[in-house]
Amino acid sequence: MFKKLVVTFGGLGLIRGIPGTFASLAAAVIYFAVWRLAGERTLPIMGGLTLLFAFLTAFTYPWARRIFATDDPRQFVLDEVVGQWLTLLFMPILIPIAASGRPMALTAAGFFLFRAFDVAKPFPIDRIERIRGWAGVLFDDVAAAIYAGAGLWLLVWLAALVTG
Repeated sequence: MFKKLVVTFGGLGLIRGIPGTFASLAAAVIYFAVWRLAGERTLPIMGGLTLLFAFLTAFTYPWARRIFATDDPRQFVLDEVVGQWLTLLFMPILIPIAASGRPMALTAAGFFLFRAFDVAKPFPIDRIERIRGWAGVLFDDVAAAIYAGAGLWLLVWLAALVTG
């Protein structure tokens, strides 16, 4: 039962419909809460948690695959958590650069960008997803996070440019 709670991120992966979106949303809320509470210590805290969850993804994937009887179980949402946190990882650096300086808006933008890239799977994410095993499950979300993080940086740069 404990393993199932872990791989479903507290049961969010068991929600019908869009479990990855629910897990990403919860991860974004957690990230924002840590940022509000930890301030400048957010980067090492969330960096450590992101790494821990990446390892959890690799180590728990074989069990989840067996229990849910599929190569990429929808219930297994740790990869979405890693991707969402990776997208937001450098948000504390972006906030002083952002013209608005609104961390909630940046968090929301990071959430939507990550979900968009994770769902759309532009090249090479679509190819990475085909890698068998935990690596394909995790690294397609890492690639989506890289795209989303770059998009977040671009949005901040454009906002700073427009507002002078």
